[in-house]
Amino acid sequence: MPRIEAANALSLPAFQDDYLPNDSPQLIFTNTRSGTTYSISLQTPSTVTPTDFDSCFHLVESTSSCAYAASSIGWSPAKKRKEMRLPDLRYLLVRSSDDRDNAVKAFLSFMLTYEDGHEVVYCYEIHVSPSLRGCGLGKHLMRTMEVVGTRVGIEKAMLTVFMANDWAIEFYANLGYREDEYSPKPRKLRGGKLKMADYVILSRGLKQG
Repeated sequence: MPRIEAANALSLPAFQDDYLPNDSPQLIFTNTRSGTTYSISLQTPSTVTPTDFDSCFHLVESTSSCAYAASSIGWSPAKKRKEMRLPDLRYLLVRSSDDRDNAVKAFLSFMLTYEDGHEVVYCYEIHVSPSLRGCGLGKHLMRTMEVVGTRVGIEKAMLTVFMANDWAIEFYANLGYREDEYSPKPRKLRGGKLKMADYVILSRGLKQG
């Protein structure tokens, strides 16, 4: 069985044992500004609790719904919730060890899949509570996703970002992501005017041992 299909067919415990064991240093993050330690758990759409799923959705809604609404894609809560339930998605959920309500403070969702015939680990969503931005948590989550991809044997990480999101584009650039060869190119309209896509596909090679 091809490795993408084999990895996606694993149960959550088996997937975690193979690619992100419970004793992995990637599952702990310490905010050096506050000293707070955060735990990171691996979940699937079927194991995420309704409360946690709603927390993830509200993070997407509060941080990105305006960008979606301003794009050609548009914002549809129902479509976004459906996408977030895709069976092959994996979630990295972040919680504070000091938080009594045990709420999700950030999350990243990714999928092992194919893009233009290539095996990739695709970042679907990454959202961090405003109070935690700039502390390195986003970078930590991205690197954790890349560790999984590398251990599976995948050589490329990919994501999509809106062109209007300058902050995110700079964030990904600092992590080594560049415009992918399959990112949409400008289209020439009647009269010769070029129409730019409102999103860009970025990618980064993953080193294999």
